[in-house]
Amino acid sequence: MDERERRVGENEALFRAVNERVEDLNLAFGALTETMNVVCECGYISCAEQIEIDVETYERVRADPTLFVLVPGHAIEGVEDVVERNERFEIVRKRSRDAGRVATETDPRSQD
Repeated sequence: MDERERRVGENEALFRAVNERVEDLNLAFGALTETMNVVCECGYISCAEQIEIDVETYERVRADPTLFVLVPGHAIEGVEDVVERNERFEIVRKRSRDAGRVATETDPRSQD
């Protein structure tokens, strides 16, 4: 894994951790609206854009530690592949085995 992939992975893991910490609050509101707001989990450390996502899709993404939710157009070519997209967000998967390993090792849900 090259330095670029490592940095992108660390940034995405940071944003995923933020989203996991605010999930309880989001789920409380999600019970009423069936949606929640998360921070874009892209590799750009300066990005703080928010995404509205339905709770079911968020949980599906979180079930696979190599998946991340991004604002459309924030995927980094050569590092991750867009596996699903719509007008509000894209879901990306880490491309390399090493990046996938880092994503899994930093996944809060994999730590339990």
